[in-house]
Amino acid sequence: MGGESVTRTAPRGGQASSAGAPAGGKLGNRLSGVAVALGIVMFLGGFAWAALVYRPYTVPTNSMSPTIQAGDRVLGERIGGGEVRRGDVVVFTDKTWVENAAVVKRVVAVGGDTVACCTDGKLTVNGKKITEPYLADGIAEVTGFPTITVPEGRLFLLGDERQGSLDSTAHLTDAAQGTVARSAVKARVDAVVWPMNGMLKKPTGFETLGALSEPGPIRMIVGLIVVGGVLVLGGGAYGPVAGFVGRVRQRGAARAAAGAA
Repeated sequence: MGGESVTRTAPRGGQASSAGAPAGGKLGNRLSGVAVALGIVMFLGGFAWAALVYRPYTVPTNSMSPTIQAGDRVLGERIGGGEVRRGDVVVFTDKTWVENAAVVKRVVAVGGDTVACCTDGKLTVNGKKITEPYLADGIAEVTGFPTITVPEGRLFLLGDERQGSLDSTAHLTDAAQGTVARSAVKARVDAVVWPMNGMLKKPTGFETLGALSEPGPIRMIVGLIVVGGVLVLGGGAYGPVAGFVGRVRQRGAARAAAGAA
């Protein structure tokens, strides 16, 4: 027994030993499968959620510039008229304004408010001057605008392009003095998605009159879609990447074994 020698040989065919096993075992494959499945659910779920909550609209005129330009594509959150607050940009329908078409304007006063223009170049609501940074020059000057008291359950709306917008000021001689029923509102605009200008800025000038609307779940929806896409791509790429890494390790192990021999 004392004269026996023990010979160790390198694995044949370039196969890695247990210490150098290729990346991507059963656990890794299972996790990648879970990631892909979860990613698909999140990705498709995000689009389904968006379809339930939002509706796209194309704005045909520059009456809301510079906030929204003619031809811009916006996302409007489906809401009830009771959820509308001052400063909101809303989509509504009113046959006395336009037949068979939706209109996009900014709510500047709600039922019970007294609205007038202008004092020092600013719109006034309930006697308070409103700062409106979304206007092109920050000036709200409108000619021939008498003081209006908005009836309960109705809204007074203006375009951000005050000089050329066919808004409530163009309908002052109507029976409703240019106001629109809350029930006419179909959606509240959250973002301009084409071109990708992003979320509308909060109309902070109206904060002195009451709480402002909070944006809808668009950020959560976008996050859900992005994370889902990353999981699908990452999980799908795991197999090829793991196989490549395994082959590199096997070659390294084979070269090391050949050098030792």
